[in-house]
Amino acid sequence: MLGLARGGVPVGAEIAAVLRAPLEVFVVRKLGVPQWPELAMGAIACDGAVVINEHVVHSLNVSTAQLLAVMDAETVELARREALYRGDRPRRELTAKTVILVDDGIATGSTMLAAVRAVRRSGPRRVIVAAPVGPRAVLEALADEADDVVIAVVPERFEAVGQAFVDFHQVSDDEVQIALAGT
Repeated sequence: MLGLARGGVPVGAEIAAVLRAPLEVFVVRKLGVPQWPELAMGAIACDGAVVINEHVVHSLNVSTAQLLAVMDAETVELARREALYRGDRPRRELTAKTVILVDDGIATGSTMLAAVRAVRRSGPRRVIVAAPVGPRAVLEALADEADDVVIAVVPERFEAVGQAFVDFHQVSDDEVQIALAGT
C-alpha cells in the first residue's frame, strides 16, 4: 500500500489497517499553474516520473521557463518530503507485487498518473488506484494506465475533492509521520 503524500497517507493507513497490509509513503508533487497554483498542469514523482498536461500548459500560455521554474521548486519540496517521511529507510521492493496507490481524492488525475507511471517502472504485478472521490472522466483516464481503479464516490457534478468531506483540512507533515508510525 502506497499513500500519496500528504493526504493519501491517512486514508491509506485506514485501508492498510483493514487489509492488514504495510503502508509506505509515495511522494508526488502537483505542478501548479503559476497564476493559479491549485490548478495542475502536471505532476512529478519521487523517482523522476513527470506528467505534463499539454492542454493546460498551452491553453494558459505557460512558458517553458515558467514550467521549468515550477518543476524546480516542486522538486526541492519533493526531496524535502521524501527525506522527512522516509528518513534512511529504503523504499519497499515492488517487483511482482500488487501495489495499491491511495490518495485522499483525485481531481485532475495528474499526481496519480505520475504515481502510476513511476510505480510501473518497479515491475509490480498489478497497480490499483484507490481514492474516496474523483470525477468519472479521471476514473476512465486512469483505467487506461492502472490495472484497476476504485473510487468510492463519483459525483455527477464533480467540483472539488473537498465536496465529499466534512473536514478537508491540509494534512500536515506531523500527521503523515504519525500515520506512517502507526502502521
